[in-house]
Parts: sequence; C-alpha cells; structure tokens
Amino acid sequence: MFRSLFKVALMALAAILVYNYFWGTDEEQEQSRKVFGQLRGVVESVSEIVVSEKAKFDAGKYDRALEQLGDTYKTVRQHTQHVDGKIIQRLDELEARKSALQSELDAIEQLEKSVTPPAQTRSSAKKEKNPQAEEAERTRRRELIRQKLEMLLRDSDSMLREAEQ
Repeated sequence: MFRSLFKVALMALAAILVYNYFWGTDEEQEQSRKVFGQLRGVVESVSEIVVSEKAKFDAGKYDRALEQLGDTYKTVRQHTQHVDGKIIQRLDELEARKSALQSELDAIEQLEKSVTPPAQTRSSAKKEKNPQAEEAERTRRRELIRQKLEMLLRDSDSMLREAEQ
C-alpha cells in the first residue's frame, strides 16, 4: 500500500514539474528548470559511481580481497595447534564460501570477456538478446558478489576475534 501511494505521489510531483516547466509562470518555470538540473546532477553522480565500481571490479578489487582472505586462512591453519576444533570447522566453512565466491567472480569475468564490444555490426547486434538487460544483470551480479564478500569479511573477522580469545 505504501509503495503504491509513494508511486502515485511521485507521478503527481513529476506531472506538476512538467506542467510548470512548459505552462507555468516564469517563476514556476525557473523552479522546474532548477529541479530538473539538480535531478540531472543526481543521475550523473549515480552513473559515475556505477562506472567507478565497474572500473574497480575490472581492476581486480575483489580478487585482491579474496587473495588476502586466503592468506589469512592459511595463517590460521598454520597455527591450528592453538585453535579450538570449533574454529577449524568455521574456517573450513569460510574457505568453502570464499571458493564459491571466487568461482562466481571468475564466471562473471569470463562472461564479460566473451561479450562482444559495442562497436559491432547491425546483424550481430540483432543476435544479442538485449545489451542493456545483460549489462543490468552483470551489474546486479557484481553487487551481489560485493555483498557476499562483505558478509564473508565480517564472518572472517568474527572468527579471527574468536580464535584470538
């Protein structure tokens, strides 16, 4: 209910802005131009963030984090004589999650490498299902991997604190 009420309010606001932009008084038109200019700034900022995150992803940001986790797990394993059996079980579980995450990351990287560049012919462009939908899906998968990585880092930190005690 709240969601649909929010949508209606948002549509009414957009309709008022568009009306004022074209048929309002000079003051209302200026106000609408100002709002649209600020909205453009927000959209540009969000797109810059998306491009930045994609660049970090391409640069191996997540690969380095997973490598560091692997090194940490190796260090803990080397000192297992001082660690409780419960910690070793958690370490095994965290390593399995790390491996699964690495596999997902590798799959996304392979998929991105196999995608043909945008400068393609019309005939090959028609063969693609929907480039925007595919990019949105890759973005969604990257975000999911980022969230899983953050959760894995929190759980690893918790396990390490427990092992210290």
